Amino acid sequence: MPMGHTATEKAGSGGLTATEHRLANGLRVILSEDHLTPVAAVCLWYDVGSRHEVQGRTGLAHLFEHLMFQGSANVKGNGHFELVQGAGGSLNGTTSFERTNYYETMPAHQLELALWLEADRMGSLLVALDDESMENQRDVVKNERRQRYDNVPYGTSFEKLTAMAYPEGHPYHHTPIGSMADLDAASLEDARNFFRTYYAPNNAVLAVVGDIDPERTLAWIERYFGSIPGHDGKQPPRDGALPDTIGEELREELREEVPARALMSAYRLPEDGTRAADAADLALTVLGGGESSRLYNRLVRRDRLAVGAGFGLLRLAGAPSMGWLDVKASSGVEIPAIERAVDEELARFAEEGPTPEEMERAQAQLEREWLDQLATVGGRADQLCRYAVLFGDPQLALTAVQRLLEVGPEEVREVAAARLRPDNRASLVYEPTGPGHEPGDGADGADGTEGTDGNDEKEAAQ
Repeated sequence: MPMGHTATEKAGSGGLTATEHRLANGLRVILSEDHLTPVAAVCLWYDVGSRHEVQGRTGLAHLFEHLMFQGSANVKGNGHFELVQGAGGSLNGTTSFERTNYYETMPAHQLELALWLEADRMGSLLVALDDESMENQRDVVKNERRQRYDNVPYGTSFEKLTAMAYPEGHPYHHTPIGSMADLDAASLEDARNFFRTYYAPNNAVLAVVGDIDPERTLAWIERYFGSIPGHDGKQPPRDGALPDTIGEELREELREEVPARALMSAYRLPEDGTRAADAADLALTVLGGGESSRLYNRLVRRDRLAVGAGFGLLRLAGAPSMGWLDVKASSGVEIPAIERAVDEELARFAEEGPTPEEMERAQAQLEREWLDQLATVGGRADQLCRYAVLFGDPQLALTAVQRLLEVGPEEVREVAAARLRPDNRASLVYEPTGPGHEPGDGADGADGTEGTDGNDEKEAAQ
């Protein structure tokens, strides 16, 4: 039977609790009761993402996310979607640099169905994996790349900046979507070996949150997952350590059919799970987190150099995190004018740090975002899995808000001074082409899409 421990309320957890259990085959299980509404969330994180891929086989982790919805021994074709949605639930899966996850939110009385479905594909997907499903999902992923990366304005910006910020050969040099050439090269046997290596219970964390009976839930998990054998062939991901700064300013100019000139920059920032990463998150929130931020006030409201300006943090645990600056220019404005204004604001912040009012607003903003995630059963299940997979302790998810609120303004200033510098910046400069855009002319712009949805840019998912 599964082993576990009693739930204890952690200081700063807001009354939320979670219990941890482990099956004999290595599957780690986290349960969190919440009887506020009659729903339950199932979240399964596999410790595999694009950082585990090798050169020539990029995109396998994301391709396999799609293959997991193509049927298993007892569920054919799109049956997984049909059964969950037919029971009144919702579901999806995503892939990032550092993990692949699958999740369902169900009416509480349909929890057993979701657990059985996840166990069935973990234990028997290879029975259904064939050339037809492989080719079908290969085409789906290639079309996704065209629609969300290659054929939309600014669509490849994230991919290009990642390649600049993380050097050739680094496990984070390529993004989860993978290259067209590598997607074409992936064979059915590559996919089967990938599944055997990474889709094992001892490489996964299962969180169940909501209106549950823990004892009955554990019995279901033991019944459906307990007989799936573990696998010991996984190699650890390659070392993602890098110097704190890039060491020089990297820059590339792109002439493309985009609606407006744009400046996009990436900065190396502290690894996730550290106090310095929380300080960096606060710094970027003050500088570019919404319409009350310094850069928005300077570039959009005061100087009218831009129609949009934002600065956000992509948290990474196995490599330096990435600070992502995105500025869309106003009509007629040259990029050097924007760069000067950005550098002035960054230098001033590095010298003075945040004001008390800015610090209070940034902490409140990030606190609200965290609480919004923990308030839903699906969001809480996801965060419990995240902290278990990446940091070894799911309980850290329940106290993350408190740690954020403990960071002081001097720590925020210090991380900005150390990292938000020209010699730690990789930049893309977009110059519009096409009718009405002559060299040197500005363009009417809008603060529109970057070619990937918000989940991709924050977590490089799907």
